[in-house]
Amino acid sequence: MKVGRWKVTEKVLPKELSFVLIKRKTDKRYISSSNQEFLLMKFTIRILLSILFLLTIIFFLRGWVYNCFVTYKSIGQRQNYIPQDQKLISYIEVNVNDHSETDIKNIIKIGLTATAKHLNYSVDPKTNDPNKLIYTKSAHCVGYSTFFATTCNYLFKKYNLDRNWEAKPQIAQLYLFKTNVHQFFGVPFLKDHDIVLIENQKTGELFAVDPTLHDYFYIDYISFERN
Repeated sequence: MKVGRWKVTEKVLPKELSFVLIKRKTDKRYISSSNQEFLLMKFTIRILLSILFLLTIIFFLRGWVYNCFVTYKSIGQRQNYIPQDQKLISYIEVNVNDHSETDIKNIIKIGLTATAKHLNYSVDPKTNDPNKLIYTKSAHCVGYSTFFATTCNYLFKKYNLDRNWEAKPQIAQLYLFKTNVHQFFGVPFLKDHDIVLIENQKTGELFAVDPTLHDYFYIDYISFERN
């Protein structure tokens, strides 16, 4: 073919060579696309593993995390009950048989486990008396606290610890970052929340627990401040 004074010769590539060149270009695009998919998949896996790792840490440190942000303060005390019903006494004794040690922390553990195993949460329970809750099994935070306190006090007496230790159901309020959260609720049901204080009458040593919280989140001890 002539263009002006110049003669341009068109070189036609053999079919085999053309196919190889086209294949190489296609392979190059395919490799580039595969690398992008691989990197994206790797990044996604890293994100998922990081989230899983973070959730695992939060799960095992849930008590510490919760107590860093939430504090309880007592605004009153509830009635304490004496276990009189034989079924209630038998139930407490059965739970003791599962534990060989009976120091203060083990008694608290027995009380929390027995309460969580027996009670189901209800916004409209019929009673807060543990001697009746042993039959009805439905309670809100008040019933959870009285049942737990009664269990602990029975065991304190059983193991001659009642001269020093006593479990007392408390009417409390929760503070998140030192702000009373109950002020944001207009419902009377949410004006307070019951907990239990286990206190040594001689030394002043104190343990605070929220039996309702333990039933659902397995948090044993809570942060408590005296007014």
